[in-house]
Amino acid sequence: MVDLAKVRAIDIHTHAEEPCGCHADDGYDDLQTAMAKYFHAPWDHPPTVEETAAHYRAQNIAAVIFPVDAERETGYRRYKNEEVAELAAKNDDVLIPFASIDPAKGKLGAREARRLVRDFGVKGFKFHPTMQGFYPNDRMAYVLYEAIAEMDAIALFHTGQTGVGSGMPGGNGMRLKYSNPLYLDDVAVDFPTMRIILAHPSFPWQEEALSVATHKPNVYIDLSGWSPKYFPPILVRYANTLLRKKVLFGSDWPMIAPERWLADFAKIDIKDDNRPLILKENAANLLGLS
Repeated sequence: MVDLAKVRAIDIHTHAEEPCGCHADDGYDDLQTAMAKYFHAPWDHPPTVEETAAHYRAQNIAAVIFPVDAERETGYRRYKNEEVAELAAKNDDVLIPFASIDPAKGKLGAREARRLVRDFGVKGFKFHPTMQGFYPNDRMAYVLYEAIAEMDAIALFHTGQTGVGSGMPGGNGMRLKYSNPLYLDDVAVDFPTMRIILAHPSFPWQEEALSVATHKPNVYIDLSGWSPKYFPPILVRYANTLLRKKVLFGSDWPMIAPERWLADFAKIDIKDDNRPLILKENAANLLGLS
């Protein structure tokens, strides 16, 4: 169990990678190489869950960690949710498990979601509409949302442009249209008790994300995927005011290291009273750790 007194921050957005590494047979290695180039990541091969835990422990930072189930749309094999959750449990001083289920799995996915929360301690679920090829407000996904809401878990959605497929021919098939955060407004209306996180500064739809988060009490924003020095001024302004208790630190590890993100965050114009909220307290409350 994460000891809040011992960690300086909670990173709400990190990715799990398999110990066997990239998959030469399905193109996953090419995708990871292109993403590392896009983010200027300092590794040739993504770190494993165990390596991630060691890195975060050394930094005194806790982290939410998850795979992405996009195998139907992309052909990339999914990292088993159970395995990620078990590895997180072995490193529960720093890791908090989320899972990922393709909403196209319907009732089967809903059954899996309930089991993962009940039997594996999963706290939430990651969706990547662009990688998974669906609009978040597609009724096809609602049976899975119903299970997540029923289990009092969190739903975290990629929003905005993505580094996935960037620079590859045709963007490697990634369609940006699915990740407009305005589609999450419907989900927030139809599932008013389900906590929803809009991941990333939502370029080119930043104002849509801010609108949904200010209007809907159950919607939050994480700041992952960008160095804070590139945050648009309107996002910084809302983080300092209306959304000071609804904005969350996220790095997007392993593409951005948490220490790099935190160093850049220290240099932007965030009020001193708001920094502890964004870095730890808001996430602790959302995750039920405080």
